[in-house]
Amino acid sequence: MQNLEPKIVWNHFYDITRIPRPSKREDKIRAFIQEFGQNLGFETKVDEAGNVLIIKPATKGFENKKTIVLQAHMDMVCEKNKGIEHDFDNDPIETYIDGGWLKAKGTTLGADNGIGMALMMAVLTSTDAKHPKLECLFTTDEETGLTGAFALDDKLLRGDILINLDSEDDGEIFVGCAGGIDTTIIYQYKPEKTPKGYFNFSINVSGLLGGHSGDDINKGRANANKLLNRFLWTLRREMDLRLVSIEGGNLHNAIPREANAIASVPFNEKENVRIIFNRVVAEIEEEIGEVETQARFALKSEGEFDEVFTSEDTEKLLNALYACPNGVIAMSEELEGLVETSTNLASIKMKDYSVHIVTSQRSSVETAKYIIAQQIESIFELAGAIVTHGDGYPGWNPNLNSHILEVASKSYEKLFAVKPAVKAIHAGLECGLFLKKYPHLDMISIGPTMRGVHSPDERLEISTVGKAWEWLVDILASA
Repeated sequence: MQNLEPKIVWNHFYDITRIPRPSKREDKIRAFIQEFGQNLGFETKVDEAGNVLIIKPATKGFENKKTIVLQAHMDMVCEKNKGIEHDFDNDPIETYIDGGWLKAKGTTLGADNGIGMALMMAVLTSTDAKHPKLECLFTTDEETGLTGAFALDDKLLRGDILINLDSEDDGEIFVGCAGGIDTTIIYQYKPEKTPKGYFNFSINVSGLLGGHSGDDINKGRANANKLLNRFLWTLRREMDLRLVSIEGGNLHNAIPREANAIASVPFNEKENVRIIFNRVVAEIEEEIGEVETQARFALKSEGEFDEVFTSEDTEKLLNALYACPNGVIAMSEELEGLVETSTNLASIKMKDYSVHIVTSQRSSVETAKYIIAQQIESIFELAGAIVTHGDGYPGWNPNLNSHILEVASKSYEKLFAVKPAVKAIHAGLECGLFLKKYPHLDMISIGPTMRGVHSPDERLEISTVGKAWEWLVDILASA
């Protein structure tokens, strides 16, 4: 990686990959960024939330221009493939080059948002870039709660323009984002002894693409939790299936790639389980095979288990999971191709005779976000579950008359002889919270091309990093 150009960016990204930075455990990267700013001799602040602000004075001749805030988040999504040994609290990210892409060995790469941090660090160290006064804001815990943006002091920043560096497509300028809210369900069940003469088996779903539950929700990717429940629900229609365990997914903002369950049925239904399993696999492969080319489904016998869910609890939980909406709910009427509202059945976990389910709702329409969350609440309350909602976060409404949008658009066309696309994104950027605290901010979001974020398939297109650097430098000189 250190041999890639521009070295001023790639060397900083390499340094970042060596430092563990899971969400809510950013102490090491925070200390690194703080020391980095101090060693450059720039004013460096750390607020109570753990956000780091480094202030670089304007270059000569730019002192009277508006202050610009550059922003990226410090934390990364920590996902790894099954069988990969990696300690995200201590191990560096091991990277390699595959064609025109930078990837990680079996884990998330952390280009989301490490490359944004690297671009900011490059601006801070550059002696050639021309720019007004800069406030470089490194926020904490974006991925699991937007904690840093929520807790940001509304008097910390002095800038008039903010450039967020957390977007994932070269040649695109984002001027809006969805708001979001999480809905958490706890279904408490009463176990009973496994009936005599019952056969135990497991079903495993794996090999799915997964991805970001906002940016990738409209790409036809399957949800492992929904597929697993489809198997179980279908079997339950035909026989007295009892759940033993069910788990799938991990992060609230990732489409689940893997899920597994153990269930029990009367022994005389053993052959029917295999028949129905094969039938459902064939149906699913017909539906998603062109997208999910690596999907794997496994059925195998299991040993004895002392306890199972009651028949009633099995029925209620599987029905609720089957009815739970997932995926795109509505497309925008204003911006072509933009998902307006979606929901993701993110994770299912077992704990102390209860099933914990996390779902994530997003929408660029504030009321629609709550409507879909309330629909999910109604479904699981009918099953007798306890349902709670997170605080949520606001969206960012597009301003197509933005000055910095005009500057960035002209800059990209000048540099690369093509007009950039102006879009909104169906992901939660911190910009909505910044705008709530600083209503005067003129904002855009840009970045190099990434794919597969929030999954071990995450990759960064090498050629677009140099373009992002050249573009950012020109925007700062032109704003």
